[in-house]
Amino acid sequence: MQLTEVITLNTAIVQLEVSDLHTKMERLNKVQAIFRGIYDNSEQKPDLIILPEIWGAGFFNFENYSSQSEAAEGETYSVLAPWAEKFNCYLLGGSIVEREGDNLFNTSLLISPRGELINKYRKIHLFGYESEESKILTPGMSPSVVRTELGVLGITTCYDLRFPELYRKMSEEGAVIFLVVSAWPLARLEHWILFNRVRALENLCYLISCNCAGRLGKHSFAGNSMIVDPWGTVVCSGGEEPNLLYGKISLEKVAEIRESFPALRDRVLF
Repeated sequence: MQLTEVITLNTAIVQLEVSDLHTKMERLNKVQAIFRGIYDNSEQKPDLIILPEIWGAGFFNFENYSSQSEAAEGETYSVLAPWAEKFNCYLLGGSIVEREGDNLFNTSLLISPRGELINKYRKIHLFGYESEESKILTPGMSPSVVRTELGVLGITTCYDLRFPELYRKMSEEGAVIFLVVSAWPLARLEHWILFNRVRALENLCYLISCNCAGRLGKHSFAGNSMIVDPWGTVVCSGGEEPNLLYGKISLEKVAEIRESFPALRDRVLF
């Protein structure tokens, strides 16, 4: 693994409330207010900001997916991109309902410090249990591994966490940090905590997740966004309420652990 010039990475995780009480526009305005607070009050500006899954339209508002859909460089991107430039940081803008032709996708947007959309990840594993997502949306086909000066990032979305082969594939392609945007429900909180820890541990990677908080219809979100280190230890966690979570990670630690505990090299393929 090649070390990058950025060894310590400062992260801001926006565990946003997504509820029936607010519209998409109100949530867009709320995110901008949070960003203003980060910019005005943080002594150390973040290198990376991450938002949750379909926080604009609201994940469980399936009846609104079509009307709330947008182009990848549409309304949400136009709001977020100037902030990435202002912070001079990478911004994983959570995910949107992306419209392309006749298809809708659950698409995560990675914006560079120059305000450019440098990667979009279309969620591969669509959820069908008590959910209309798999009926309405088109699945993505390709893992998303992005090489940046922060390190090699692997981007995933929510239900993807249940599929370890995706994370192993990204690890094999060089990922040292997994980023997960999510709308994971409170009913399966223990699964969420377990998968966050295991996906990091089994690949000796950092994992940074951002989950929704609040309640949408009959579904309460689990919150508990977190940073997990390559040993599977939770470095910090956001609890169940809306929260702004700050954390630091050390890419040097990834290299040290992989060198001293070479489980990835010891793997036997059948």
